[in-house]
Amino acid sequence: MDWIYLDNNATTQPAPEVVRAMLQVLEEDWANPSSVHRFGQSIRHKLELARAAVATLIAAKPRELIFTSGGTESNNLALRGVLGSSSQPDRLLVTSPVEHSATRQPAEAMAKEGFEVALLPVDDRGAVSPAALQSLLHDKLASRRYAVVLVSLQWANNEVGTIQPIADLAAAIRRAEEAAGVPSRLCRFHVDATQAVGKIPIDAPACGADLLSFAAHKFHGPKGVGALWLRSGLSIRPQLLGGPQERDRRGGTENTPGIIGLGVAADLAKAFLSDVPRLAELTDLRDRFQRAILDALPDAVVNAPPRPDQPPASQRLWNTTNIGFKHLEAEAILLGLSERGVCASAGAACSSGSLEPSPVLLAMGIPEPVAHGSVRFSLSRWTTAREIDQAVEIVLEVVRRLTKTLPLAPHS
Repeated sequence: MDWIYLDNNATTQPAPEVVRAMLQVLEEDWANPSSVHRFGQSIRHKLELARAAVATLIAAKPRELIFTSGGTESNNLALRGVLGSSSQPDRLLVTSPVEHSATRQPAEAMAKEGFEVALLPVDDRGAVSPAALQSLLHDKLASRRYAVVLVSLQWANNEVGTIQPIADLAAAIRRAEEAAGVPSRLCRFHVDATQAVGKIPIDAPACGADLLSFAAHKFHGPKGVGALWLRSGLSIRPQLLGGPQERDRRGGTENTPGIIGLGVAADLAKAFLSDVPRLAELTDLRDRFQRAILDALPDAVVNAPPRPDQPPASQRLWNTTNIGFKHLEAEAILLGLSERGVCASAGAACSSGSLEPSPVLLAMGIPEPVAHGSVRFSLSRWTTAREIDQAVEIVLEVVRRLTKTLPLAPHS
């Protein structure tokens, strides 16, 4: 079957250049980069070239990068590495209810362990208000109770594509520190940029963040490798012990094929981001898909649409749309699409045989009848107009058939 793959926020197809580079490592350049012999050191040189390529993608210094197994490990390392592994009364974590589970679940676990965890409100697009962040932090910092505070927020939402105003949020953190009279940088700012890196331009040092997480497989690199950027001068408590790798910040023999593949993917992503006409073309394809669905199905709605008074590109990822089909189950829609060769996903999980609405959508105030039937469609840089047109036909056919045969009873 020829798949129409519209699930690129879940993972992307590795670029051919990435695959070739990784195969060379597996077949020829397989030595341990920590070995002192020439073979090992030749691989170390290639690994460091990859580190430089990845750093360039986010405008960082190579030595500021810690290679990890992916976004989940990077997020966990950021949270635990800054706040510690056991509860201390002078540590505070501030986050939001719309984070990826790789942040949300560690935060929930830390709350159970006794850490103080504060959740910020979000609007109907899933965006955090800088004013709300500043107010919450000021009230907390004025108590003089905290030795370390970590604010952890995502740059772009994985389910609806909403882009957070990261620079404004960073500025709000600094204003809160100043107003409360506490030392600057008492609050560390971690940004989960897993859905942003490779899709929009990122300047890690300039955005005001202190830590930034991302993963290769979200921008046509391999799975199982990612990075955590750590601002120069900051220290972090390692969570994996057993070696001096990554400047003693993450032990374990490096995933050399993955890291070199990540380096190639970073070079390709940087070139892609400079192709303004192609970005505009892909944005138009996303909008064309979305518009065709809404025009044909009056009950369909776009979750978290951009505000009309602001530039759309600054509010939502160019590749993402999340469409709610009222009174239908997302699982049934996805199965119907899959049978016809269309890959999409829903921000929901099966629990005891019952599909629960996405907690992200519910936190945004999306009504349950819409949240239950919400499907995420996400394009890649290789998506074609022909695929979009075919997908529209299939989505309309599946939804119309389900509306006649399997509608949900209206939710209260």
